[in-house]
Amino acid sequence: MSGKPHYERTIASEISFSGIGLHSGAPVTTRLIPAPAGSGIVFRRTDLDGFEIPANNRNVAKVSYATSLMRQGVLISTTEHLLSAFIGYGIDNVIVEIDNLELPILDGSAGPYVTEFERVGSRQQRRKREYIRILKEVEVREGDKFIGVYPGTGYQIDYLIDFPSPIGRERFLGDLETGAYTDLIAPARTFGWKEDEAKLRDMGLIRGVSEQSAIILTRTGVQNGPLRFPDEFVRHKVLDLIGDLALAGRRIQGRVVAERAGHAMHTALVSQLMKDRSTWELAYVYDEEAVESDAFAGLQPVHA
Repeated sequence: MSGKPHYERTIASEISFSGIGLHSGAPVTTRLIPAPAGSGIVFRRTDLDGFEIPANNRNVAKVSYATSLMRQGVLISTTEHLLSAFIGYGIDNVIVEIDNLELPILDGSAGPYVTEFERVGSRQQRRKREYIRILKEVEVREGDKFIGVYPGTGYQIDYLIDFPSPIGRERFLGDLETGAYTDLIAPARTFGWKEDEAKLRDMGLIRGVSEQSAIILTRTGVQNGPLRFPDEFVRHKVLDLIGDLALAGRRIQGRVVAERAGHAMHTALVSQLMKDRSTWELAYVYDEEAVESDAFAGLQPVHA
């Protein structure tokens, strides 16, 4: 095999974030620390004697309104935005120190993480990056909801959402190998309906939500516009997908198709994939194999 292989990377220096958890409303500080090659992403609860939870499929816990990790009864909640930023930006090894149970929601997107990655830079490490190369299709279906992964080059994503007005149907087509995550995926914010607020708060959820941390929807439109993209809603679902699939432990090489999916189905796909070792192999990717498409260019929302 000729060409230059891709190598693992970590952040060049420590980064700190402070805020509140989206669902818990609890104040939290997170510190990202460079980690050795081959260590992956490891969460560390500094308020619980440094208890560590690796970010992988074995530690997936609740996945209804957010993706949480749990090991030996210790919880780390709402991990998907940070994990998405790591995969999207190409960061493989980091220790994530956190002093409470839930990561800060910040502005509801992965943008603040990527901004800090760009500020401090990243460092190439002396280990080739392994990818999960898809060999055979794996699919998960639940009524009219669907997600599947198939062999392919790059990290192709085809995501369709279909929500009540004012969102409707939107479809996203793109490939992470184009390097457009920072500009076209990371800034997309989480969203929810104003009329669901009381019910969700009664369930112990969204206690930290505000107009600064989410898109708030009413029956007639967006309460706190303008949107960052005409199709910001489906782009955020793609952001979540990338973060949830990061729990496979490595970046995927293949094509992912999702229709009306969510955290539970995203992580169910990872579980199915990890159970059947014949559906994938560990492989290196070389520069000459990298996708050179403009799949992200000119994206527009697709409405029914």
